[in-house]
Amino acid sequence: MLLCKQKKSQGPKGNRLLVSITVLGSAGPIRFVVSEEELVAAVIHTALKAYAREGRLPVLRSDIDDFLLHCPSSRSDALSPWETIGSQGSRNFLLCKKPRAEGMEDVGRSSRAISRKGTGNWKAWIHKSLSIKICSH
Repeated sequence: MLLCKQKKSQGPKGNRLLVSITVLGSAGPIRFVVSEEELVAAVIHTALKAYAREGRLPVLRSDIDDFLLHCPSSRSDALSPWETIGSQGSRNFLLCKKPRAEGMEDVGRSSRAISRKGTGNWKAWIHKSLSIKICSH
């Protein structure tokens, strides 16, 4: 006589969804199963943990407050961290970093420094590239 183990009852957790989250700048989406009642903030946290566990690039910070989750099929603005993931009616999402207002000034200064630094070298680069000898047989 064979005895079959019964699965434990998980209770009224609602429907579960397979979500696909594409991280902006990464090679491909992260897929995992979540409950419909799961908050967007918890989904972001789970996505960041899965991203780090898989060793993906670029390396991201683990602070969920630095990221926004977008639903590209329904609207362009970011989802609220207090919304439920099942309320969107979608299973595909985009995770991207929040824009920083105070960091933008530093970026502007560094790009100007780079552009000034590189202006004198373009003539040397063109001269070097044009002076390459092509051997014909």
